[in-house]
Amino acid sequence: MSADIETSLRGPQSYELAQRAVEVMESHGVWPTIRNFELWVHYVGLKTSPLAEEIERLIAAGEPFTESVGEALAARFLPDSKRNGEILDAGDALSRELQSVAVAIESAQKTSAIYGEQLASASETLAGQDVAKAKSVIDDLATATRAVQAQNKQLATQLGETNAELTRLRENLEQVRRDAMTDGLTNLANRKSFDEALEAACTEADANNQPLCLGIIDIDHFKGFNDTWGHQIGDQVLRYVSSVIGRMGAFPRLAARYGGEEFAVIFPAEQTASAHAVLEEIRLEVSSRALKRRSTNEDLGAMTVSSGIALRLPGEPSANLLERADTALYASKHAGRNRTTIAAPPPATAVAA
Repeated sequence: MSADIETSLRGPQSYELAQRAVEVMESHGVWPTIRNFELWVHYVGLKTSPLAEEIERLIAAGEPFTESVGEALAARFLPDSKRNGEILDAGDALSRELQSVAVAIESAQKTSAIYGEQLASASETLAGQDVAKAKSVIDDLATATRAVQAQNKQLATQLGETNAELTRLRENLEQVRRDAMTDGLTNLANRKSFDEALEAACTEADANNQPLCLGIIDIDHFKGFNDTWGHQIGDQVLRYVSSVIGRMGAFPRLAARYGGEEFAVIFPAEQTASAHAVLEEIRLEVSSRALKRRSTNEDLGAMTVSSGIALRLPGEPSANLLERADTALYASKHAGRNRTTIAAPPPATAVAA
């Protein structure tokens, strides 16, 4: 959020501002997600801002405030991708620290147990000596040993509870990370997750001397479809297409929403023929279904997708691979859409760059 809005939310008018935002959201049928709340807090708090002006335009035009509209507004007016990345990176660091603490706790438990056993053994050894002068030492040591063993037992219990809590925190942190790496509309991996996965896949391909393919998929004529039927129906189409792509691009592949109506699939250790077959299967399944409007059962027709695929050469940077797959996609578009095009190999100089 901007500094002005953050200041307002920390000041005496914070409840009033938040309440007004919720009331306005409700009056316009806006779903109360965290992202939408942030957008509408800006709207009611900064009426002269570019974001507020754009929301006013949408309201005047009678456009529904769908998930995709909110996503587009947030990307345009609340560019927090860098902050989200920093949060995720901090989360990774915290997770590593928690793992380190958990290992230390487990080690402390073992050390405490060994210490107690050694004290007990020393007590038994001294107790076996028939020396009057050592009797008081033996008694004192035995008492101290029992006390230390009791303390160790209590400490072990406490450490066990702490370890369990750290495990729970790590699991919660991992869930937060998964949520932050997932596209909210389609439940596929989001752009940040895709970028990280592609870099990792390139590194692994070089390390293991394995092939790597990348496919880019785009819904044909989606903008016109949105303009005709509205964003809510458009969101339904995005969910349908993403469900097909997600099923075909399941692990060890990775399917992601690359942006808008564009998707990407990473094919680790797969050659062109295998990846091409999957993209063709996706294309054929998407086009085989006649879509209907849920509320009215009105026939919407069938959607088609165009795809581009590129086989990575050893050492090729991820950006080059992505550019070649994208170029192949647009070759499919220019050739009439509803088809898959295989990218030509890059020039040797491009791979070495």
